[in-house]
Parts: sequence; structure tokens; C-alpha cells
Amino acid sequence: MRQQRIGIIMHGVTGRMGMNQHLIRSVLAIRDQGGVALKDGSYLVPDPIIVGRNAEKVAALAARLGIERHTDDLDAALANPEDTLFFDAASTALRPELLRKAIDAGKHVYCEKPVAEKLDEAVDIARYAAKAGIKHGIVHDKLDLPGLRKLTRLREAGFFGRILSIKGDFGYWVFEGDWAEAQRPSWNYRAADGGGMISDMLCHWRYVLDNVVAPVKSVCCHAATHIPERWDENGDRYDATADDAAYAMFELEGGIVAQINSSWCTRVRRDDLVTFQIDGTHGSAVAGLHKCYSQHRVNTPKPVWNPDQPQTLDFFSDWEEVPDNQVFDNGFKVQWEQFLRHIAEDGPWRYTLAEGAKGVQLAEAGYQSSRERRWIDLEDLKL
Repeated sequence: MRQQRIGIIMHGVTGRMGMNQHLIRSVLAIRDQGGVALKDGSYLVPDPIIVGRNAEKVAALAARLGIERHTDDLDAALANPEDTLFFDAASTALRPELLRKAIDAGKHVYCEKPVAEKLDEAVDIARYAAKAGIKHGIVHDKLDLPGLRKLTRLREAGFFGRILSIKGDFGYWVFEGDWAEAQRPSWNYRAADGGGMISDMLCHWRYVLDNVVAPVKSVCCHAATHIPERWDENGDRYDATADDAAYAMFELEGGIVAQINSSWCTRVRRDDLVTFQIDGTHGSAVAGLHKCYSQHRVNTPKPVWNPDQPQTLDFFSDWEEVPDNQVFDNGFKVQWEQFLRHIAEDGPWRYTLAEGAKGVQLAEAGYQSSRERRWIDLEDLKL
């Protein structure tokens, strides 16, 4: 088996998401399977070097995972011509500057979302990457979740007829941290540190709606901080200044209406931590992370409203599960493989930094809508 190496500078992968989803379940998993198959019959094998400010923490992670290369000197890593791809999963506030530095070093770049805190920064770095002529991308991981893949498959098959609406419900209870340890980092709940439900999740909902249903045209959003005080990783109390819930409506192309509730202050009584239901003239479907259930119009029951009698219909039994029909790999890993092929042989790739800017645009519009208590139209970005 003929192999070729690709050196990847991985920055900010000591955190939960960067370590688990990108380093372990994607890059190392691709390496351990022998690489990414290319059209010429060879395999592209990742060779990561992990980079972080805390040398001891980075060295400990490298030792635990059997990674030979690690450093706390980002400039030295970028200066190595044998490593051609830079990946960032660290602070959003520093991301545009880091990407620009990597681009100036001639590296291709791939990063977590959001690409920047502000829209003008996101647009600038997208233009900078395009002008430099390097390959660039941003993580759109939810598109490769099995549940959303099945929704997309149903839409492409014409199952829904004319799509009318989509309902999304995301979130779970994040403990405050006083008597039970919080399961999310404390910075998520401090606005000064870049926290907030809108900045975190509306970037996701932009690419989900754009790619699974139809492009987003406008947004009406209400941000809430339901829990005003929390306790951090050291057990110290702090003021929660960021929004911990967002209630949003979106108008999509074609008059489709979407509504998505996102909350870290809700207890789950639904099929999954996130669910999306698409309703159309010919059928409906609801998907979680993995499973998807559909109901065609010929299988739709005819309930009658009668509040004086207990409901006798079992509404869940009238839905049919959409089969897998294929093996679904980890969504992060799938997109890493796509981007690596894009670098090696110019394989197809849609999720550029320009698409990342669209996510920042929607988040910014969401905050504006909440402040001004009105609908905000999205302008076409000139990228």
C-alpha cells in the first residue's frame, strides 16, 4: 500500500472538543486506519504535531496518545515546510490572527467554528485566504450526523413535497456548578470570554438550514440569561453574563418558516439532545443525532380535538424509522477526510471560510434582533 504523508499542525486540541473529536476520533483514527484513499491508489496519512501554550499539558497529552511530535512554539511549528496544514480549535477571539499567521506561512487552514467573533473579521479572513490561494475550510460537523444525512436524503428524494416548516429543539440542563459539577466550561456563560448560546449555536443552525432545507433569509431572535449565577471549575461563584438560551425564528428561501429553541436550561423529554422536524405537503420527518422517523401523508392519522376525553391515539406509533442503508462514520472524521482529499487532489469541498462567515453573520443578526426586538434581513456577503 503506497502512502504519502501530510503534516498537520494541530493547535488548541487539549480542550474537550479538539481532543476528542478532532485529534482522537478524526486525525488519529484516519492515521490508524492507514490514511485517506486517493484516486491514484495511494493513501494520505496524517502526521500530527500538537501545539499549545502549556508545554507540560501538551507533552502529557502526546505521551498518553502516543504522538511523537509536540511543542509550545507555534512560530517554530509554522516555520516547518514539511507540515502543510494548520488546524485551530482554540479561542475564537484569537482565531483570525492565528489563521492569518498560518496563511502567511503558506499553510492550508482548517478550523472550528465560529471563524471569528465579529462579521467584519470573518469576512476579512475569508477574503485573505481566498487571495492567498491556499485551501481553507471550517467544521460543519452536524451535516454528517446520520440523522441529518437521512433528512437530506428524504429531501433529495422529494419525500416532503413542498416544504412548509422546520422545528428544531436543542439543549439540556447544564448544572450550575454549586452542588453538581457543570458539564460545560465556565467561559461559555461569560460574555467577555466569548460565551453565549447565540454565538455558539446560530453558526451551526445557519449551515444546517442552508444545506439541509433552504438558505436563510432573515431571523427574529430572543436571547435570555435564565440563570444569572454559576460556579466555575474551581468552585468559585461568578456572574453568568452570557445568554444561556435563544429562541429564534428564521425565514428561509421559498417562504419556509423555521423555529429553533436552543437552551442550556431545559430538561430533555424528546428523542435526543437535538431534534429537527421537517413538515411538507406530502410528508414529515423528525431526526435526532442518529435516528430519523418519517410519516407520509397516506400514513397520517386524522385526530379530532376533544379536550373532554383522554387522547386514545398513540402518535408515535404512526411514524416509521428511516433505515441506515449504509455505515455512517463519525461526522468530524468524515469532513476531515473530505478536506484532506481537497488538499491532496482538489476533491470537492464546500465548507470554506466564506461559509463560516455566513454563520457569524447569522449570530450577529440574532443578537441585533434580540436587542432591537425585530426581524433582521440577511444581506448577501460579498466574498
